[in-house]
Amino acid sequence: MAEILLFHHARGLTPGVLHFAETLRAAGHVVHTPDLYDGVTFADTESGVVHRNELGEATLMRRASAAAAGLPDGIVYAGMSMGCGVAGWLALVAKPGSAKGMLFLYGAPDPKWFETEWPADLPAIALQTLEDPWREASEDEGFRTGVPHGEIVDYPGDQHLFLDDSTDEYVPEIAAQATERILAWLADLG
Repeated sequence: MAEILLFHHARGLTPGVLHFAETLRAAGHVVHTPDLYDGVTFADTESGVVHRNELGEATLMRRASAAAAGLPDGIVYAGMSMGCGVAGWLALVAKPGSAKGMLFLYGAPDPKWFETEWPADLPAIALQTLEDPWREASEDEGFRTGVPHGEIVDYPGDQHLFLDDSTDEYVPEIAAQATERILAWLADLG
């Protein structure tokens, strides 16, 4: 089973993020869910993005580094939307060589974000909806061309946080499919 460091989306460490972590734990995985917002959550993504911008990237990365301190190498870094960038930064810049795999929900980050080459032996999966208003075609293309063992899994619809059952964007059918796919992917990592 995998050890996973899961970073929340811009709305914060919502009950839905914690529910997803519990689902992974129930499958036998060890899951860490640091709170980059110190307990603050938001009812909409836009307000969360404003808060993220007010905190600043340096604060978020400092908090993420503290969350990763002491964790072993060979973990899966996972991120949800905003958390994708945090997870990618840790695995590729702050702690290169420490990741066993990368799990991205609601985004497929282009490796150019991190100003480094994606390791040839680092598998990654990104799950998102086809019409997600936060999705960027250029990021998808960068992920497809820059991540040697990367996979983008597309689901129908336009909901961003489709797996977070505490938001108005939750889609139970897609969440169930995505969870099944994630668990299979984690099992394949060994």
